[in-house]
Amino acid sequence: MADPALEKQFHAAADAVQALAEDPGNDVKLRLYALYKQATVGDASGKRPGLFDPVGRAKFDAWGEAKGMTTEQAQAAYVELVHSLPA
Repeated sequence: MADPALEKQFHAAADAVQALAEDPGNDVKLRLYALYKQATVGDASGKRPGLFDPVGRAKFDAWGEAKGMTTEQAQAAYVELVHSLPA
């Protein structure tokens, strides 16, 4: 069962990402994307995007690295990562 406090922190962290003053860089953005998708959808599924979609491919690969994490683990990792970023 989902932890309501963690769920609230997760949504607050997702809102905070939208309000970041500076770009955290592609590596951090990919990790944020992967953890968010893992927390909200679960393990990556479907076909890996092809060579002509390098952004989609990078996102799919990053999401795949989070495979096996539970919703709670992904939410906690997302919140921790967001809190480590400069405001």
